[in-house]
Amino acid sequence: MNESGSKTPSVSLGKLRRLQQAATPEGTFAVLAIDHRGPLRRALAKVGGVTDVEVALVELKRDIVRTLADSSSAVLLDPETGVEPCVRGGALPGQTGLLVALDTGSTGDPARLETSLVPGWNPGRIAATGAAGVKLLVYYHPEAANAGAVEQLVADVSRDCGRHEIPLFLEPLSFDSASPGRPLASAERRRVVVETARRLTALGVDILKAEFPVAVKEVSGEAVWREACEELTEASAVPWVLLSAGVPFEVFVRQATVACQAGAGGVMAGRAVWDQAVTEGDREARRAWLNTVARERMERLRSVVGEHGTPAAMLRECMAPGA
Repeated sequence: MNESGSKTPSVSLGKLRRLQQAATPEGTFAVLAIDHRGPLRRALAKVGGVTDVEVALVELKRDIVRTLADSSSAVLLDPETGVEPCVRGGALPGQTGLLVALDTGSTGDPARLETSLVPGWNPGRIAATGAAGVKLLVYYHPEAANAGAVEQLVADVSRDCGRHEIPLFLEPLSFDSASPGRPLASAERRRVVVETARRLTALGVDILKAEFPVAVKEVSGEAVWREACEELTEASAVPWVLLSAGVPFEVFVRQATVACQAGAGGVMAGRAVWDQAVTEGDREARRAWLNTVARERMERLRSVVGEHGTPAAMLRECMAPGA
């Protein structure tokens, strides 16, 4: 514990300032995630009228960010198709925090669960963009043969982030180590997600971007959800936020509410917020949908986080009266 009695370690001044930029004024997180690449390319290739997938991908991200950034505390983008187009193009307002993915994204292939880093990018280069944080996605199972290698990668990236005083937002995705293509049963999912938090957040991570620790199709009772989220809160050495994992929006609202009531500090919401925008071939219709349905979704999530979220300890402490 630090001097204030929090289990969250003290952070450097640079990290603290960047975390403030990524958080709400209350010290919670309502982050819009749009760092997706491969899955979006495949989806856009099927949309009628799309002749250049790369152009369509950049346009989609600009439309989503321009519409939803002011309802978000920060936006998570990728270096290849998101950061420069959205910053130089004016889609990302200066007052909204920027998180940048160091990884190349999820593979979407259960036979190839591995993390690749974006060529030419590192925490130092991300810090030089003025970003508020680095995001790293890893596939992890505590008993998998590659668990040690993943832990080493997290430790190495964490150390590099520390040198540049930029926070590391870690996103571990669980899998069945015996059969990667098979979803984990709820009890095993809970064990793996909690143990992953226990092991990986001890490696210098600043914020954990966690999966919901219960398979909601298998277990619908919110009392069990809350118990599992409380266990995750206890296991994590740092504040955690909930990822949306593409679940239906109303399901994610329920998950986010329970998670925040159980100690989570917010959400990183992607497809649950903007999913329909991808398949809308007419750009004006897409913008209209984003300005109505998607905006209402993001603002609703921010309201849930504001009402129930637990402010990150390091941010709460610097906002205390007389601090």
